[in-house]
Amino acid sequence: MSTFKNKWIWITGASAGLGAAMARAFALENANLILSARNVEKLQAVADACEGTGEKHILPLDLTEIDLLDQKVKKAISLGGRIDILINNGGISQRALAKDTLPEVSRKVFEINFFGTIELTRLVVPTMLQQKSGHIMTISSVVGKFGTPYRSTYSASKHALQGYFDSLRFEVEKEGIDVTLICPGFIRTDVTRNALTADGKPQNTMDKKTAAGMSPDKFAKKVVKVMRKRKKEAYIGGSELLAIYLKRYIPSLFRWIIARTEVR
Repeated sequence: MSTFKNKWIWITGASAGLGAAMARAFALENANLILSARNVEKLQAVADACEGTGEKHILPLDLTEIDLLDQKVKKAISLGGRIDILINNGGISQRALAKDTLPEVSRKVFEINFFGTIELTRLVVPTMLQQKSGHIMTISSVVGKFGTPYRSTYSASKHALQGYFDSLRFEVEKEGIDVTLICPGFIRTDVTRNALTADGKPQNTMDKKTAAGMSPDKFAKKVVKVMRKRKKEAYIGGSELLAIYLKRYIPSLFRWIIARTEVR
């Protein structure tokens, strides 16, 4: 029997990219899905593409609308009576020099990537505590482990997620709740097309390394394995993941390589 059969899985940022791929992957595990993002039309297309015997529900959600998150959580719980797994995938990237990035752009990145994500999680945790079970998985990034040029605010928001969910894990694991952080490397999605530039406009181009990255479906299959093993943290990508270990063990070499590497 599948580990995820009949489990209620809520995925944010589910209208495209990693979120859509994870929805398809967990649907094949016969999980019940709650798919959230802002674009209802795209969410419906993702739901229609999901196979498997589980239920598929659409729940429109904007992570910047903090005051509405409580009612969204109540709606999600009402669909199946519980939330077994929350996948925090909603987010936005940034491509601009730190000196040029307007403060409102930095705030928007943090509102979506950090504040919206942790508030949604905070509101879901009580139902998991009541169940004495649950699994919270958050999509971070390799730049949640180190910084690179043109990603200052994005990297900072992902570093913040790392700290928050590491802390949360210690608080809830004794109550039967797992917390997993996944750090993707280069995955072939539109994340760089949608990345905010210095003035808040989308970049509208795909970075070369992203274009050459892992497919979202391959990524999603690896996520299912990680979640099945209930790992606390996992890195998914290609050779770029080596930078995590270089930063940790040979920081001087890491800095030398990053300073000479094309990062866009």
